[in-house]
Amino acid sequence: MASEHEAADTLALRVTAREEADRGVPPTGRRRRRTVGLAVAAVLLTGTTGALVLWSGGDGNGPAPESGPGIRKVAVVRTDLSGSKEMDGTLGYDSPRTLRGTGEGRVTWLPARGATVTRGHQLYRVDERPTVLLYGSTPLYRRLDTPGTVGRDVRVLADNLKALGYDIGPQPAPGTVVRRQAPGEGSPRTDRAPGAGRGTPSSGASASPTGPPAASGGGEGQGTGEAGEQQPGASAGPARSTVRRGDGVLTASLMSAVERWQKAAGLDPTGVLDPADAVVAKSAVRVSGLRAQPGDEAADELMSLTSTTKTVTVPVESLDLGSVSTGRRVTVVLPDRSTTPGRVAAISTVVQGGGGESGEGGEGGDRQSTTNVTVSLDDPRAVKSLDSAPVQARFHGRARKHVLAVPVGALLALREGGYAVRRADGRLVPVDTGMFARGLVEISGKGVDEGTKVETTA
Repeated sequence: MASEHEAADTLALRVTAREEADRGVPPTGRRRRRTVGLAVAAVLLTGTTGALVLWSGGDGNGPAPESGPGIRKVAVVRTDLSGSKEMDGTLGYDSPRTLRGTGEGRVTWLPARGATVTRGHQLYRVDERPTVLLYGSTPLYRRLDTPGTVGRDVRVLADNLKALGYDIGPQPAPGTVVRRQAPGEGSPRTDRAPGAGRGTPSSGASASPTGPPAASGGGEGQGTGEAGEQQPGASAGPARSTVRRGDGVLTASLMSAVERWQKAAGLDPTGVLDPADAVVAKSAVRVSGLRAQPGDEAADELMSLTSTTKTVTVPVESLDLGSVSTGRRVTVVLPDRSTTPGRVAAISTVVQGGGGESGEGGEGGDRQSTTNVTVSLDDPRAVKSLDSAPVQARFHGRARKHVLAVPVGALLALREGGYAVRRADGRLVPVDTGMFARGLVEISGKGVDEGTKVETTA
């Protein structure tokens, strides 16, 4: 930057001295002050990548200023300009989380670090009882043991058993009112409505998850079905619930499917599911690290999990957020300098700290916020050999194709307004400016073409 300022000063002084010499004006103190003023103006007009020089008059056909070490000649080029910005980022697996065990007992088995666990497979064992992985967005937060129980956690159970190949029977449609069985009303396996035996092993359904058994008869939510469900519009009493969109219903057929799945998974075939029996994640997980070992208490931290998808995380300063938006194209530069395309998938702000000595809402404590931009990759195979690595994220902005461009230091700011460039033959040519990028500026005007030599600061 210092060299650019010096070059701007030198060029401004030469331009002013030449102008005064041509007009026969002696270099008085007043003229010297004016010269310094012009140089200061030139410095103020200097950008981060070049210098703008103030031209104070003339018809543009006078003799060129003397050449010197601060002036060089370059050719006008035709190129593509893009307002891109590169930021440091980190490639790694997405959605990290720490998994804690639930319930009492001791850990008896853990997977290997780096292992991938998919739906229906065990994540760990406590007292030799497996805890398996299910897919969904709602965790199992209660014991599912009563027919007529309604909720999104029941939907997670139903969807997973269906995906694993088990016949779960029909599910009541949204708007249906179902009756939840009261305590002491009977065993879930013996107190069933007509048709509750569908999907049991005696009906010919397979207990193996390798393939779906024959479909049961009956339409979804038709008539009085399992678990005492009623027609839509029935009045809901204290033990009744209305099925909403996204809910599942713990029907007798679903509980029968749970029993068959438990038997195949090595669990006690009770037809009842406890929160400790399964961990819910959005998709398959990767074991990124182990926090426990066999023999530790099950209620402690057991392992670190991530998704199996790799993304790039870029911490972004608040001043740069204006150029970043969800869906914007990004080029990721890998450690070997190869590139792979991606898009901005999410922008999130994480607040850390805030606990002061008073402990009241963080008063008296320092709170720091970090904005992270998550970039998803179009081709995950491009980073198949990398688990984590420092990368560069190039955020693309506005682009201009096949335009004439010169270094920013070639621009001369005219006193009457606008800009000009000085050609190698000494002619001053007014130009219109466009996009600035990578130290270049887009120009257009009569007298400048591709290959035209112009003067610029060194």
